Amino acid sequence: MEQFTEVYNKYYQSIYKYLLSLSKNPSIAEELTQETFYKALKNINKYNPEYKMLTWLCNIAKNTYYTTYKKDKRYQELFENIPDNEKEIINRLITNETNEEILKVVHNLEEPYKEVFTLRVYGNLSFKQIGSIFSKTESWARVTFYRSKLKIKENLNEKEL
Repeated sequence: MEQFTEVYNKYYQSIYKYLLSLSKNPSIAEELTQETFYKALKNINKYNPEYKMLTWLCNIAKNTYYTTYKKDKRYQELFENIPDNEKEIINRLITNETNEEILKVVHNLEEPYKEVFTLRVYGNLSFKQIGSIFSKTESWARVTFYRSKLKIKENLNEKEL
């Protein structure tokens, strides 16, 4: 339990900011952050230390946000702020069956595709911010994100065959 308190203290602000970027509402972000850490504590035995803790927590946060979004009408208006070209991917992420498959495909992407896709879709970062993280241009981030989406679609289509 003491270790989980350290995790909470270390990642609280990051998860809160991530959920705030999704919800655009401080009180909703706060509520969902608490729910995220509750779910993380409840499922800590499922955490694989091979992966980054922050990535695992962001996945829980994202799933919490979209599950809540599906159940609660006040969240649905927030979905309207997402660019049309990303709604298709996010709609697929909302369904539990597909979500696990997409996460497996994303996890198996080679770098930098995995990181760029994660930062854009789960981290809600701009292409300019992503380019800056990699010391590349905004155009590089756009192209890499586009290629990562193609790779994900290709891998998902292969699995459906």
